[in-house]
Amino acid sequence: MEIEVSLKRPSEYRYRIQCECGLRKKLKGILEELAPGKRRFWICDREVVGKWAGDFYWEDDEVIEWEALEELKNLHSIETLARELLRLGADRSSLLIAVGGGVTGDVVGFLASVYMRGIPFVQIPTTLVAQVDSSIGGKTGVDLPEGKNLIGTFYQPLWVAIDPEFLITLPDHILAQGMAEVIKTAWIGDADLVKFLEEQSQAIKSRKLSCLEEIVSRCAQIKARIVMADEMEGGLRRVLNLGHTFGHAIEKVSNYSIPHGNAVAIGCVCAARLSVLLGKITDDISAKMVSLFSRYDLPVKIPQLLRPEKILEAFRSDKKKTDQEFTFVLPLEPGRFELYVTKDLALVEKAILLSY
Repeated sequence: MEIEVSLKRPSEYRYRIQCECGLRKKLKGILEELAPGKRRFWICDREVVGKWAGDFYWEDDEVIEWEALEELKNLHSIETLARELLRLGADRSSLLIAVGGGVTGDVVGFLASVYMRGIPFVQIPTTLVAQVDSSIGGKTGVDLPEGKNLIGTFYQPLWVAIDPEFLITLPDHILAQGMAEVIKTAWIGDADLVKFLEEQSQAIKSRKLSCLEEIVSRCAQIKARIVMADEMEGGLRRVLNLGHTFGHAIEKVSNYSIPHGNAVAIGCVCAARLSVLLGKITDDISAKMVSLFSRYDLPVKIPQLLRPEKILEAFRSDKKKTDQEFTFVLPLEPGRFELYVTKDLALVEKAILLSY
């Protein structure tokens, strides 16, 4: 599968998203054709290097390994990595290559956007979350103590190279995290994919490559289509936040002890409860969503330790809030959605209470 992403920007910009099992073995030739003569600087998740060393970079390249932890997704890491690039001689004619999950892609993308006022970079996502979501669309950023991704840029990659074979070595709980984003993406954009996820859950969980390639490529197509229609998240792109307004608040209140995928799954359930309360869907459709998340071993209830008043308080610092209005993406039947904008959180609070 190959997608050409075409963006308007101030001027036309195009790049490719390529999804293919074994693609990592073709990287050298493609990168030399894509960025001829550029020195390559790889910033790789140390855990990925340990499992796939030698599969994707070469002796004459510079490789920086780092520990890709959410707690290190901050400005201090940007400074540390920038100074290491400077020490190694990276300049404006260099190429940055991010190898890892969503944290690595967000950090390296942001670093590429600000290092020497911007140098090109390539995304090589190695987790399911990154392959279906975070590597596509050009959103980069780091966290502040007050919240996630509060400092960042929109900065598009030169190329996104997706090899589903990287998913073979993912621990089960990390694969499940990615399935939260897969389900979210399918629900807003592809009713047939929702059905596929229901019917092929065992094959997907057992890492059948044809199934992994199918879900990754179809989710990438949905994400790319939305990004091309709304690069800067001014309207349509907000639908990709299904479950995230609730999810980010849940993450924050848990002091980020709840993984992002788990928070998104719970957040989608909260959004479905809200959709029911607003009369947009029936209880049966809400139950269908709950059942789908459960098939992939994802949580569907807010932990009792997280108090509802704290979750509501967390909404108030959400970067997506404007003029005291809150925007929620409501799931409708599979393949459809609706935006709900409100200043009154009474029904939102009720949806939260119904999700314990």
